[in-house]
Amino acid sequence: MFTGIVAAVGKITSITPLGAGPDAGVRLNVDAGCLPMGDVALGDSIALNGACMTVVSKTDAGFMVDVSRESLNRTVGLDTAGEVNLEKALTLAERLGGHLVSGHVDGLGVVRKFEPVGESMELVVEAPKELAKYLAYKGSIVVNGVSLTVNNVVDAVGGCEFSINLIPHTVEVTALKHLKAGVRVNLEIDLIARYVERMLTLKV
Repeated sequence: MFTGIVAAVGKITSITPLGAGPDAGVRLNVDAGCLPMGDVALGDSIALNGACMTVVSKTDAGFMVDVSRESLNRTVGLDTAGEVNLEKALTLAERLGGHLVSGHVDGLGVVRKFEPVGESMELVVEAPKELAKYLAYKGSIVVNGVSLTVNNVVDAVGGCEFSINLIPHTVEVTALKHLKAGVRVNLEIDLIARYVERMLTLKV
């Protein structure tokens, strides 16, 4: 489990195919940036842009993870070199500053707007139809591993557009600063919304 509070911005420095076929995954070498690695062990979970991955090798400065083709097909930002949001798995001794996050990407959104509004940035993302019902005013959403609050939702035939206000601090300390219109992002809906839907739709 995670909180969606980014601990550091790391960087994917190299990508190595794990096989020759079209179904082969890749091994990522990640520079951990300012993420402390002293308490990270092999087999630990670290979220990269919101996708939970398992550490298979580590150094004092970084780590490696293996990403399956299935994960690559269902996420963005894990197949190219560049900055990624990092968060270690939650422990029971930590504050839950964001919300409960599983690290499992539910779908991909498309940035429709990322522009200054006063001192902040307005982020507008188009979500696919299958995720639209889980998005609500003042509800929680994870975008590329960052726990955020939905400010507005506009429904459409093919899904919905939701807007978020990003304060300068969030932009500065995460890789969201690199977003622009047309870019795809990883989305994870609120865990509570999943259970509410299950309870309301279950037919016994």
